[in-house]
Amino acid sequence: MVYIQRRETFSASHRLYNPSWTEERNFEIFGKCSNKRGHGHNFQLIVVVKGEVNPETGFVMNLADLKNLIRSNIIEFVDHTSLNEDIDFLDGIIPSTENLAIAFWKILSPLIVDHGAKLHCVHIIETENNSVEYFGK
Repeated sequence: MVYIQRRETFSASHRLYNPSWTEERNFEIFGKCSNKRGHGHNFQLIVVVKGEVNPETGFVMNLADLKNLIRSNIIEFVDHTSLNEDIDFLDGIIPSTENLAIAFWKILSPLIVDHGAKLHCVHIIETENNSVEYFGK
């Protein structure tokens, strides 16, 4: 089994907020991240794909294809947006980094299978100190 990865970046804002809670409860759980105006990050998205090397191409998956899948299905929609307000596939979901990783997995996994490989991991770096990895269910 060989693992390949592609890194992309995007800038977006979000507000960590549960609408069924009071402002006080939201601040207690999410702190400043529950600010009414939200806050932003320069996210890094790392997608790891696994599979066997195709003897005809020498690839697990063409990295140019992986780049295009990530950009056209994720980055194009989330870059320079409000994740709370602008993203249909996050509607009704608290846009935590954990939930982003799950949502991105759901979008990318079937597309990568169509290219003869399997999604192994979605890794999102939110800040220098905070990141999330999701390996599917």
